Amino acid sequence: MKDYSNLERKALQNKPLSDREMLAVLDTPDEDLLLLIHAAYRVRHRFFGNRVRLHVLQNAKSGLCPEDCAYCSQSAVSTAAIDKYPLLPREQILDGARKAKAGKALRYCIVTSGRGPTGREVETVADIVREVKQTVDIDICCCMGLLDEAQARTLRAAGVDRINHNLNTSAGHHGNIVTTHTYTDRLNTLKAVKAAGLETCCGGIIGMGESMQDIVDLAVAVRELDIDSIPVNFLHPIDGTPLAGRKPMSPQEGLKVLCLFRFVNPSKEIRMAGGRELTLGSLQALALYPANSLFMEGYLTTGGQSTSETHRLIDDMGFEVEEQWKTEDGTNVPAGTLNAVT
Repeated sequence: MKDYSNLERKALQNKPLSDREMLAVLDTPDEDLLLLIHAAYRVRHRFFGNRVRLHVLQNAKSGLCPEDCAYCSQSAVSTAAIDKYPLLPREQILDGARKAKAGKALRYCIVTSGRGPTGREVETVADIVREVKQTVDIDICCCMGLLDEAQARTLRAAGVDRINHNLNTSAGHHGNIVTTHTYTDRLNTLKAVKAAGLETCCGGIIGMGESMQDIVDLAVAVRELDIDSIPVNFLHPIDGTPLAGRKPMSPQEGLKVLCLFRFVNPSKEIRMAGGRELTLGSLQALALYPANSLFMEGYLTTGGQSTSETHRLIDDMGFEVEEQWKTEDGTNVPAGTLNAVT
């Protein structure tokens, strides 16, 4: 058995791991997995205790996308049988926010398909967000594809707290997954979001044929970008997409990935996101040791754990749902406060 305390020590000091150390995390023998998880948990506990942040996704505009992302059922190259619709009615999006709050979610994530929004779509979403903020005490994250700084500033002025825009994979593997936009296009959106003063949510999808080095490169990329919230998705192969039929990674491999992202990004929100139910299976509970955040009520075009099942998972592990932000000194800060926690 190896000693993983050095990984814990370096993470707590916010020191970068060497390439060799990061690859070794992903290559941890399964018999050492609990030791690795314990070291990652001690880092997670330092910054977040046993608190868990809940998020709910709203697929506010589905399908109709010109991009060719190989993993996505909404892409132009997908033949998956999904619902396709323009922006949902205002009341339906508002009702989703109310339900998310009732389920103790800290954040409501409004997602629209497409390469990027039109000016009219930005203004419409901004108007809806203003109404949400007037009636529901909840953080708002928007994911609308490629954005420029002016669009990001419009969303921030409306009350949006955070923008999600995933890198999805490493720079080296990006061209194998999508050809209709570049890795640099994604970086430019993240730069625009930061310039507008918004929080950033950015992660990737694991299990798309990337190497262990690609996973390491992605973990380092979000560290270098100083991303606030990092969703770690696991590929859910969907019939009709180019990646259909790909075998999911094992639960053990998935847990090692989450531990890696915790060591590399020690003080950041790490979320077990899309595909967690499929990849982690009965070991999902162990993922709460490195991760401090998760989605409930499913994803964009795939289902997931219900609110009640998610709460039971958290309760059974002796963790608690975080209904208010807490700063490092333990002070509660109401949800919905921009940049409440660094």
